Amino acid sequence: MRAGRAVLLAFMVLTTGARAQEEFRQPGTPPAPQPTPPAPDFIDTSEPPGFLTVPVPDRNRIIDTLGVPDNPVNPYHQSTLKGDRPIIDDWFIQVSGILDSFYEPKAVPVPVDVVATYRPSTGSQFGRPSQELVSVTLLPSLSLIKGDTSFKPPDFELRFTPAFNYAQLSTEELGLVNVGPARGTVRDTRFVGIQEAFADYHLWDVSPRYDFDAIRVGVQPINADFRGFLFQDDQLGVRLHGDRDNNRFQYNIAYFRRIEKDTDSGLNDLSQPLRRDDIFLANLFVQDLPVPGFTTEFSVVENLNHETGTYYDTNGFLTRPAAFGLENPHKYDVTYYGLNGDGHFGRLNLTQSFYYAAGNDSQDEITGNKAKIRAYFAALEPSVDFDWFRLRGSFLYASGDGHPNGNTESGFDSILENPQFAGADTSYWIRQAIPLIGGGGVDLVGRDGLLPDLRSSKDEGQSNFINPGLLLLGAGGDMDVLPSLRLSFNANHLSFNTTQILEILRQQSPIHRDIGWDLSGAATWRPFDTQNVVLRASGAFLLPGQGFRDLYASEAKDQIYYSGLLNVILTY
Repeated sequence: MRAGRAVLLAFMVLTTGARAQEEFRQPGTPPAPQPTPPAPDFIDTSEPPGFLTVPVPDRNRIIDTLGVPDNPVNPYHQSTLKGDRPIIDDWFIQVSGILDSFYEPKAVPVPVDVVATYRPSTGSQFGRPSQELVSVTLLPSLSLIKGDTSFKPPDFELRFTPAFNYAQLSTEELGLVNVGPARGTVRDTRFVGIQEAFADYHLWDVSPRYDFDAIRVGVQPINADFRGFLFQDDQLGVRLHGDRDNNRFQYNIAYFRRIEKDTDSGLNDLSQPLRRDDIFLANLFVQDLPVPGFTTEFSVVENLNHETGTYYDTNGFLTRPAAFGLENPHKYDVTYYGLNGDGHFGRLNLTQSFYYAAGNDSQDEITGNKAKIRAYFAALEPSVDFDWFRLRGSFLYASGDGHPNGNTESGFDSILENPQFAGADTSYWIRQAIPLIGGGGVDLVGRDGLLPDLRSSKDEGQSNFINPGLLLLGAGGDMDVLPSLRLSFNANHLSFNTTQILEILRQQSPIHRDIGWDLSGAATWRPFDTQNVVLRASGAFLLPGQGFRDLYASEAKDQIYYSGLLNVILTY
């Protein structure tokens, strides 16, 4: 019997070769090594019979040789206007345009005008809160680029982006659209601004993989961190930028002098003299630090503000110095030391930001004396993806000034924030400007801002480091229910870190710390599965806490402030 099995095994080995040996090898033993075929003496690079070679001037015209037409309308087709093909030699043009339109109904605390009112019998200093805003902004952009940009940075680029805005604000109280009550309750404005006008010159390559240095001069976009916490704007400046080590290290060294903004549209107003407000910025991005997939940024940003004159905005309201405290012109010098990061640790996505601000103020608006600036800021957004659903949390702490009568200003303030955080402009608290009624001509929080910094204007005012600070704890999620449809929701709890400065300005005590709950949701629909057409609808509510009710007491104790948004964005 055993002899028969041995004969059968020998027959299978002879007939099936190596495969039989592999199948019948003892479990746990490695497979037998296979012989390596000898390397050929040469590689045949000759073309097979019938293969046609068509010469073309450069790789950009290969698609022309294949007979594909130029189509500037279809976003999936090649187009000279999109920079897919050169206009001559290695010169390209890129033409783009964005039409951003929105309708925004809202309810915001507002004051009753001290000069005139539609309700002279009222004894309250708070007016009817309902408002409506319609805005349409067109941003065409033209770039002229030299160089083979698919494999290396461009040799040269010129870009020009004007902006055309129309806006209409409707309110229910006088003195809101203009300092003069005779202007009524409706304001129509039209404005043309310049958002980009720069030249970018490629200085040199420093490695075979096109690590480079370049310089950019003119009106250009700048963002000091990943989420727009400190300084995000389009400003006039000069910026040296580049990368090293196969793009692992990226750096910026820049200087900006700020342009005045149009009051109603927020666009750059080059018809006005430049502000005496200078920003020096240096940052370094390091990819895969501390782990692969996470980018860390180290930054130093200095803001030198020497604006000691008086400035009124286009609607007649005092902007510099702010109607706050002593209302004396003052200048300040503050340096921000930042550590920011964005990326993931395995499945955990994480964005974090930390800033420490240190400097000097020539005159404290509460004491009238020179003061030191010492303030800090921290934000954290962890998130986890579950297939089509992302769950995220939000934490933010901005220090407040707990001793307004001292010689140190410890309330954190930014240069010009535009935070993409905790719901961004879907949030009521971030979206709306809430005036500090009865405490001076300043806002508790500015439009498109997070910090309750008591500034006259986020765009045109000066930074203010005497403020109550903020603590935010929140949760939210994004649901991609369809490739073209995303639903988002956010729930944030807000509170002041300290309220001493509010009690001094309002001559009111106590003012509690609890601001309340900010609840918001949004639906974003891309009907063609591209960014060419984006439709967005969102709604938000602020459920006031005791601190907010202390500041905005009214007969309607259960007042809920709301904000809605219908937004259409068309992009070419």
